[in-house]
Amino acid sequence: MSGVDLNAVRATAAEGWVYGHPMLENYRTMYAQAVNPDDNRYVGGFGTFRHYPQPSRPENTDIVTPNNDTPYSWCWLDLRAEPWVVSVPEMDRYYVLPFHDLDTTYVGFVGARTTGQGPGHYLIAGPEWNGAVPDGAAGVLRADTQLVGCLGRTTLTGLAEADIEELRAIQEQYRLRPLSAFTGADVPAPVPDPVWPVWREESGQDIEFFTVLDFLLGFFPVLPGSKDVRERLAALGVDGSGTFDPASLKPEVRAAMEEGISAGHERLEAAKAGATTSSGIFGTRAELGEDYLVRGIGADKGLYGLPPAEAWYGGWVVDSKGNRPPNAAGRDYTIHFTADQLPMPQFFWSATLYGLPERLLVDNPIDRYSIGDRTPGLVHDEDGGLTLYVQHTRPNGPQQAANWLPAPDGPFSVIIRMYGPEASVLDGTWQLPPLTVAG
Repeated sequence: MSGVDLNAVRATAAEGWVYGHPMLENYRTMYAQAVNPDDNRYVGGFGTFRHYPQPSRPENTDIVTPNNDTPYSWCWLDLRAEPWVVSVPEMDRYYVLPFHDLDTTYVGFVGARTTGQGPGHYLIAGPEWNGAVPDGAAGVLRADTQLVGCLGRTTLTGLAEADIEELRAIQEQYRLRPLSAFTGADVPAPVPDPVWPVWREESGQDIEFFTVLDFLLGFFPVLPGSKDVRERLAALGVDGSGTFDPASLKPEVRAAMEEGISAGHERLEAAKAGATTSSGIFGTRAELGEDYLVRGIGADKGLYGLPPAEAWYGGWVVDSKGNRPPNAAGRDYTIHFTADQLPMPQFFWSATLYGLPERLLVDNPIDRYSIGDRTPGLVHDEDGGLTLYVQHTRPNGPQQAANWLPAPDGPFSVIIRMYGPEASVLDGTWQLPPLTVAG
């Protein structure tokens, strides 16, 4: 096709794939939860909470690397017509309601660390809203996209049925209302229902990626930091109009875009290989800027992971013998914290094991998927340190059994979470001990 710089097309498609990848990962979840009523993960549409007071188990597959310390509360908001108000009760435990934009960047946080444990009402406003903050609202979270989501976490204090029911009662006090319902004002005119692209797993990898991205960009005003990539995508027909049609592309242009998709994927995979902690990959737009590659690492490593000041995540991609990833088929492992190396966060810590490549919890005979400072019966070493035993078969000895984190008979990863980490963790002074091959 005369006049088309196919190298430029390829480069734009590669950058566009990296830029849009977190949006499509987010859409995968949003489509199941807020758009498709036939999906068992459906929360009821936009503007409603769906709570899960039980701890996560292997059958929970909404997101990768789930945790079972803080059961989830999901919601999705459409901010086109008017803002929404989230109301929370008095709290006696750690919780956080983190609201995120379409590209998974955080809008802001309502929770124990940021807004305290008292009751309050908080406004979630879209990018085009410039109204007056109503009386009674304790704060405003201003989104950059018209659609936002929230994966809320509330601490489960124990595994007894009474603990679960207590948590359920707290979650049910989280309340969502349109601003007009909160203030008693007139209800604004309704906005048209979008024609939502049906999610297919192939949408994240083939040329249809740009069809879905074109639709999503219609809810995402151009920001100064992304103006260049948005203009170059628009030149390829991905302009937020929702009309991009791969069938209309010239064969050589389509081929160049498909090559760009592959190049973008390779770029992200290479970047992910060197990311071992959550530092710098989750946060607000002010914290992350427009580093699309970093945002993509976060979306793949742990979609909707919290920023380090809220919850620090670390893990092991290689064991002490250089095996990448760690593999419990025929190997036993230990993780040893010395007495002065024990995690000491403001709230609590845990270590959770996931099978690979799915990055989901794995069935085991004792129904233990994580271990930490709230685990009943945990046994410390005589010198005050702590040794965890990560292996497939139940270990011998009472201390080893008490401190056992069951692993699959194959590859796995372990992620440690600290809620409210201390300064030494955030500045890198504190370091994870090795995942040591036993024997």
